[in-house]
Amino acid sequence: MTQFRNMRVRAFAAFLLFVLVFSALVCHLYKVQILRHEELLEKGRKKYSKTVVTNGNMGEIFDHSGYLLVGNRPYGVIFADPSAIPAGKLDQVTDFLTKELSLDRRKVLTGLSRKTKKIMKNGKKITLPNQYFLLKTRIPYEEFEQHRKNINSRHLKFVHCRTEYSRYYPKGGMLANILGLSTRDSKGRITGMSGMEKIYEKSMRPVSGERTFDRTRDGLPIAGGATHVKPEKDGINHYLTIREPIQAILEEELDKLVAEHQPKSAYAIMADPYTGDILAMAQRPSFNPNDRSNMNSNSWRNRMAEDVFEPGSIIKPFAVAGALDRMIVTPDTVFDCENGRWRYGGHPLKDDHRIGKASVKEIIKQSSNIGTAKIAVLMGKYAVDDTLRSFGFGQYSGLQLPYESKGLYRNVEKWAKVSLTRIPIGHGMAASPLQLVRGYCMLANGGHPVKLRLLDRFVTADGKVHKIPRPAVKSIYRRKETHREIVDMMKLVTEPGGTAAQAAIRGYHVAGKTGTAQKVINGKYSSRHHIASFVGFVPADNPRLVLLVTADEPSGKSSYGGSVAGPYFRNIAGKTLRYWCVPPDVPLNLYDARRHLAEKRVLAAKIKLWEAERKAKEARRSRNHSGTNNKKTELEKSGEKVSRHDSGNTGYKSGESAGSRKKSRRNTSGRYYGTYTAMMKKY
Repeated sequence: MTQFRNMRVRAFAAFLLFVLVFSALVCHLYKVQILRHEELLEKGRKKYSKTVVTNGNMGEIFDHSGYLLVGNRPYGVIFADPSAIPAGKLDQVTDFLTKELSLDRRKVLTGLSRKTKKIMKNGKKITLPNQYFLLKTRIPYEEFEQHRKNINSRHLKFVHCRTEYSRYYPKGGMLANILGLSTRDSKGRITGMSGMEKIYEKSMRPVSGERTFDRTRDGLPIAGGATHVKPEKDGINHYLTIREPIQAILEEELDKLVAEHQPKSAYAIMADPYTGDILAMAQRPSFNPNDRSNMNSNSWRNRMAEDVFEPGSIIKPFAVAGALDRMIVTPDTVFDCENGRWRYGGHPLKDDHRIGKASVKEIIKQSSNIGTAKIAVLMGKYAVDDTLRSFGFGQYSGLQLPYESKGLYRNVEKWAKVSLTRIPIGHGMAASPLQLVRGYCMLANGGHPVKLRLLDRFVTADGKVHKIPRPAVKSIYRRKETHREIVDMMKLVTEPGGTAAQAAIRGYHVAGKTGTAQKVINGKYSSRHHIASFVGFVPADNPRLVLLVTADEPSGKSSYGGSVAGPYFRNIAGKTLRYWCVPPDVPLNLYDARRHLAEKRVLAAKIKLWEAERKAKEARRSRNHSGTNNKKTELEKSGEKVSRHDSGNTGYKSGESAGSRKKSRRNTSGRYYGTYTAMMKKY
């Protein structure tokens, strides 16, 4: 009985022990399988699985028709894992890689011999396996594929070949200042530095993917093992409004202008007047983004957006359009242009040539400063200010380029009295080339405000096309007739007798305006340093393009906008119209006959004017000679000596020296020009 009881106790103890052990096992399994499942699974995955990050390609940039402007070019990178190289094979591997990749043996051997590396972690130095030693990068793709084949044939599992991509500009320097530059950041990602590359960097950046698979101890995928793939996404492709063939025409002619006139810089911008689309634009100096060995800030910055200058006479049509629209003047209203000299607000204003009485049409045709200033006086400063601001001056152009300038345009309340006669002729203010193009788009399209655009559409990685909307805006003109009147006046500028006859295109009516603005040198307006411009649109009555051509400090016989920029406007616009197959406005034989007749009329008028000036000069000479003789007779009678210097009706006081007269003229000139800062404060 006692023996049976002991057996029951033992059985119960064994059962209790079993229950306790089993309970502990269940608890442990619960902890392992349930509570720590994710933690232990992740640790296990690190032992038997491998994750490879895959990268998509940066978005590319195309012109409007799909011609590639900025793309991605593959290149090879070869690196080794020194920690995985068997000690007995080090010399053999070094010799092979040195010969295969044309490297220095000593450097390769030194790099492959470093099996470990030390890094700081949590304030402590720790030693880790050295798994990366760069052997060669930026290997041309064809050469890289041959190296990969040779390395794989040797079964060198510790030498890795990887394909990467760099930005490539297939057109070289074409459109370089607009497309911009890119580089790589500290993480190896392509990063935009300027231009389109910088503006659209985020949208062009790809989304990385992942590929996770079960692996062997050697790192090779296990056949039939689990694989998880998260696909990468390429960046968004951007299509610009640029037309590559027209861009090529514009840059070719701009290079010719630079070769002929040797300016410090030059720009040319072409736009669609109805949409604001930039069709072509370029500047000199420029650069080739594929070759950055000789780059400097003067060549890679975008002068067309960043630089501003006093535009001069190309501002005049805006003020005149405002006066026409308010019915202050008509095209036939006559003003006295004072034979080229006039004073207003205590300051003199001059024309380059003598003009007497002239209609508003003639004022635009002959680019009279005095005539335009008198029109502005009739308008008043508030109307002039409202007109110029409605044409976009003092505002951004809409392109959203980095560092774009709004120009220099003062609040009307800060205008001096003289500003009313200076700002409408392009002095006392400054504008960027983009602002001028935008303003002329409005003159060409009937006064409808437009924002300049460079981006036409973008296409996502899945092929969806997203067009950039173009909102319709009401015209700023109060009268429909204003558009026709100002365009007809601007057509006279390129006709015989106008200031830009050299900008005329055979068979087409061209509307435009010249500008020859003085530059500030050493604090004064210079009479020798100018910015020569011509901006216009063609065909004038149904414009297809607006084009600005500007040269900063052209050298040579002439520095006028009509003779420097006009011929290149004609060449660029003419070639573009022929490329588009735009029919002429007038049959060529009729155009030639009309122009020849107009030239004869202009020549006859000049001859008549020269003859009148000759007769007037002879009459003055005769009166002066008669007055001198009478004066000599009177002086001789009184016994006074008459010096040859003081003879004649000179208009100077007796005894006044030539030096004092020159000094007087210099002082007058100084009062007129002043310093640039003083002029800006006045205007």
